[in-house]
Amino acid sequence: MGPSHFRDVARFMLVNRYARELLEIADDALGYSLYDRFRDAQGDYTEYAQVAFLVNCLALARWAEAEHGFTPDLVAGASFGGKGAAIHSGALAPGDGIRFTAELARLEHEYFATQHQDVVTQSFARTPDKILKIVLGELDEQGEWYEISCYVDDDFSMLSLGRGRVEWLQQRLRALGGLPLYVMDPPMHAAAFAPLRDRVERELMNGLSLRDPAVPVVADQDGSVRTTAAGVRDILLDGIVRPVRWPTVVDTLANHGIKTLHMAGPDALFGRVACTTQAFRVVPADPRAALRPRRGR
Repeated sequence: MGPSHFRDVARFMLVNRYARELLEIADDALGYSLYDRFRDAQGDYTEYAQVAFLVNCLALARWAEAEHGFTPDLVAGASFGGKGAAIHSGALAPGDGIRFTAELARLEHEYFATQHQDVVTQSFARTPDKILKIVLGELDEQGEWYEISCYVDDDFSMLSLGRGRVEWLQQRLRALGGLPLYVMDPPMHAAAFAPLRDRVERELMNGLSLRDPAVPVVADQDGSVRTTAAGVRDILLDGIVRPVRWPTVVDTLANHGIKTLHMAGPDALFGRVACTTQAFRVVPADPRAALRPRRGR
């Protein structure tokens, strides 16, 4: 999930039939108007922004199937997208998945308000493995804690570390030819967040009804194909403590004969990196595409 501003998706949410249907489900599940709360929210990753992003991704996945006339062979969702993958695969009912997303957003906000307040996640590109090893080696020599939170491409990663080391990391990456990008706060995908995983499992997951998916789901942590409710459940939980390995997901999809990848949702990252575009024909299923007038209609 990247920042998704209300102004960029508001018309889609009102006009698209699949978005309207899912908004009704969301309002029933949450007990409030998601559209109104999202419109008035301040911040890119509020509970309302997260649920709206989920709803829009699901609506766009449904729209893409209807528009292009296909049924997916596999479903994958990177990071936040794992929730959408669980729902669209049929493993999780939309209302339950929407409610889970809202409750998880609240729990994460509560957790990071008191825990790991000094940790953020820095993303950076143009940093192949040999350069990354140099930087990580220097952090090791300094006795600094860090964890790789996401492997986006062969030269694109995300690193969780202490807030006080971010400026050093950015300067060191630039000196070696890397390109520091955005900093995520709160952080994500690190083994250090095991207490959060335990709380999610205990307080949220045990009451969640999952079924075997109708469409197999590719786990973003290791590229394995999950065909059971338990497998999808583990994707949702392990995403808290294990890094995303998108190139491994790409390899799994390619090895299963996938040629076309429909990227459902506002996407500025996973559908655009080289490992994805070199492996597949990537078809954007974003609000702009869904609102574009169709010829002959």
